[in-house]
Amino acid sequence: MKQKIQILPSGISLIDKAWGGLYQGGTYLLVGAHKSGRTTLGLEFVKECIEQKEVCLYFTTRRPKDLILHAASINFDLQTYIAQNNVVIVRVESSISLSESREPDFVLADYIKGIVSLVEQYQPAKIVFDELTPFLGFKDIKLLEETFDKTFEAIEDFGVTSLIILGDPITSAAKRIVDILASHSTGIIYLQKGNNGDDRIPSGIMAITPNMGHSEGKFKSNYSIIPGKGFSFGSKNFTSSRYYSNGQSTAVESKYKSLSEIITPKEEYLISNLYNYEDFNLIVNNQIAFYKSTGQVFTLISLKIDESAEKDGIISINQLRNAVRLSVEKKDKICVVSNKIIVLLPKEEQKDITGLIARVKSNLFAEDNSEMMKLLSHISVYALRVDESVNTSEDLLKELRTDELKGKSKFRL
Repeated sequence: MKQKIQILPSGISLIDKAWGGLYQGGTYLLVGAHKSGRTTLGLEFVKECIEQKEVCLYFTTRRPKDLILHAASINFDLQTYIAQNNVVIVRVESSISLSESREPDFVLADYIKGIVSLVEQYQPAKIVFDELTPFLGFKDIKLLEETFDKTFEAIEDFGVTSLIILGDPITSAAKRIVDILASHSTGIIYLQKGNNGDDRIPSGIMAITPNMGHSEGKFKSNYSIIPGKGFSFGSKNFTSSRYYSNGQSTAVESKYKSLSEIITPKEEYLISNLYNYEDFNLIVNNQIAFYKSTGQVFTLISLKIDESAEKDGIISINQLRNAVRLSVEKKDKICVVSNKIIVLLPKEEQKDITGLIARVKSNLFAEDNSEMMKLLSHISVYALRVDESVNTSEDLLKELRTDELKGKSKFRL
């Protein structure tokens, strides 16, 4: 880099408290699912840039008006700073016209390289690309790697700090692309969307993982997005350098991921196994009718997490659901009800029940045995076998939804 390397405030309190800020001239990836708060976090990064009296170049697929309204939701008057040229909005199309006379990969490469000329033109201190995902449709992964490396190395040489926003990868191809970009980044910020039951206040877990520098190490913390204020973090995880994103979707952590935390490629999920409550209710009714006519016994397994576990960031219902989806067989059916995952096992063999539980446990992640025991202590299992007293699905499902089981087959994982 041409300029002396400094650590400057990012405007993101978890990063500023844990690392002291971000490296001037560093390239950071912000990875997260839709509505996890990626754009809000990007705007907080921009807000800090303004407070430092610097210029920020903001690439977006959104209309400027929509971005201005989004900024207003965290009490940030973006429109004023755009008018003053403190923030330069570059509107990019979410799809690129790919000429038939040229290889699409080369069109994409030229498009990404074009960022450098805009940096030269506006000379910003920081850039945000919200988001880069639509422009990574490369077939030639080697070309992608070379393009990204050369482009952002050139940007780093100007002393510009970059925040590159990416969607959480779903397919194996997308994950491979994110892995490559992560390997060439300074650090990764990962937003794992939570489920607090209140859509008005998005929440989840943020994890920050260094790839180069930031010897303080890895951190994570619960977050919520407060209207009019922006990101708010819990304080208890700031003090430990051992925290990191188990859900991290990058090469930095890929060898140490938990199956319950990562986003597994869609094609590996048995998508048809997951049903809403109404459809699951019908399936159970059909299974009861089949039992009445043939005597084929079936079992419902309910896995429940304690409310405190999700609140404290130990495990979420989505993480448990993912572990279950990885563990079931094709014939099994799944339904999520509040803090419970209900699985229909069409057969009555005990080995099917114990086999499912064993696979779920193997797909849960913990750093060590003591942490695993702590995690498992927050998950309960209840097995309910159909018998002659059952007439409708509600007879079974009502029993599963009731926490007071009166001595039934309930036990901890």
